[in-house]
Amino acid sequence: MNIKKIAKNQPKNFEFNKKNIELAKKIISNYPEEKQQSAVMALLYLAQRQNNNWIPLVAMKYIAKFLDMPYIKVYEVATFYSMYNLTPVGKYFFQVCTTTPCMIRGAYNLVNVCKKRISENEGEISKDGNSSWMEVECLGACVNAPMIQINENYFEDLDPEKLEKIIDQTNQNEAPKPGSYRGRINAEPENSRKTLLGNKNA
Repeated sequence: MNIKKIAKNQPKNFEFNKKNIELAKKIISNYPEEKQQSAVMALLYLAQRQNNNWIPLVAMKYIAKFLDMPYIKVYEVATFYSMYNLTPVGKYFFQVCTTTPCMIRGAYNLVNVCKKRISENEGEISKDGNSSWMEVECLGACVNAPMIQINENYFEDLDPEKLEKIIDQTNQNEAPKPGSYRGRINAEPENSRKTLLGNKNA
């Protein structure tokens, strides 16, 4: 797993669009007046979504000013959490979980597919500019391991062949179907659930 790096080529300007300004104000209003800087994580996420899934330094400075807090504090948050991308990523951003449950179930076979089909090194954008990938820590879907996240969707119960087909789809700019690739609903047992069959809410 690579150490987090800051992009060398940085844009000079950033500001929230009209929609995100309203959304940011709404988020901030959920906090007591003296605690509104706690909205920093949510605002960083807004900035990332607006800026093709990565956060430039100028966006951190903008958020610091927006929340009336020191820039270094925004920088510390953005560089600490792996969910914030500080360099450009592909249109389809593959995040491969390699924490213990996924590793035991074959996560590094998925990593090898990414190396072969997307780029040899994590964090590099593919030659066609369409995709990039990286290893990440636990994404919280351990029961459906191994799994990956592509942009905001989870793809679970994978093997190399299934991931190859997903990449084929993204290379054609087709949206692959998220969820389990063994036909499970959510995190139900492998061969469907055996209890609470009469409970529609189970």
